[in-house]
Amino acid sequence: MSDSRNFVLGVYDDEDVLLSAVRKIREAGVKIDEVYSPFPVHGLDDELGYKKSRLPIAAFMFGALGTTLALTMQIWMLGVDWPMIIGGKNHIAAPDFVPVTFELTVLLAAFGMVFTFLLVSDLKPWKDPKMLDLRITDDKHVMAIDLGKNKDKADGLEGLLKDSGAIEVNDKEVED
Repeated sequence: MSDSRNFVLGVYDDEDVLLSAVRKIREAGVKIDEVYSPFPVHGLDDELGYKKSRLPIAAFMFGALGTTLALTMQIWMLGVDWPMIIGGKNHIAAPDFVPVTFELTVLLAAFGMVFTFLLVSDLKPWKDPKMLDLRITDDKHVMAIDLGKNKDKADGLEGLLKDSGAIEVNDKEVED
């Protein structure tokens, strides 16, 4: 037995109208599930009440792991496992370790951020994307409101979306 969710979709053709609509609809107490847009809209995440991303913290942690691995590897290889005197330098010469340490730090931070983003965003290669309206990839902005989370406000929702500047209001059922 598959689960499905019902959405009311408000379609907008201008990002300024969309921003004011998000403000009006949130002030009315309606919980907006998501806003889909073909391009980034400045200030939309603030209007939707999204919290600041923790991705920079993950990037720092992966970078610190890369630095630790690079230094551990070089100190072990050149200072403990196979110490060689090269050009009269010490076995563990920190300035010589800088290029490898920098490269491994950047490499692990970059790969770690990509995989963390894909995991947190639930973007798996085998998962079918949820496309509520095909125009969100081209020229329209779509505000999706989950009727399951707004049962008490479902009656006046279509009128509220029209009053806020939506050029079109649709109902959509999506399989989870």
